[in-house]
Amino acid sequence: MDQNLKLREKVAYGFGDFASSMFWKLFSVYLLYYYTDIFGISAAVVGTMFLVTRIWDTALDPIIGILADRTETRWGKFRPYLLWVAVPFGIIGVLTFTTPDLSLSGKLIYAYVTYTLMMMIYSLINVPYASLMGVMTLNIKDRTTLSTFRFIFAFAGSILVLAAP
Repeated sequence: MDQNLKLREKVAYGFGDFASSMFWKLFSVYLLYYYTDIFGISAAVVGTMFLVTRIWDTALDPIIGILADRTETRWGKFRPYLLWVAVPFGIIGVLTFTTPDLSLSGKLIYAYVTYTLMMMIYSLINVPYASLMGVMTLNIKDRTTLSTFRFIFAFAGSILVLAAP
């Protein structure tokens, strides 16, 4: 554990939230519109799906935290989640916005499955990512700087999504 992190390490850490914030903003801004106006599901059903999935996610996050904290690999505790879950994260992100030609029941099942999987996979990346700061350095100043980089890059990722047509 390096006590004085290099600028490139701080920037690399910040890019983690750049990507996560892009996905999160995309979901929070466009997903309701997509499900109701493009996929054809009623707003009440979509709202219920969001609620049920977020309740499940609330229970899942501490479990993922415990699992990540107990993970011991040659790559460390948290890095394997970032490496191994990144591709499924991108794939499920695309599948969530895919519009298969299904009946209303099929659309509901598809929406529930893809949205719930997306939130689970997001947690599998974001919980270990958020935990990285505590193991990257013991230096309080570096931790503060890492946090600053994280939020600057998160803001930049959000702006990129909001500025897109």
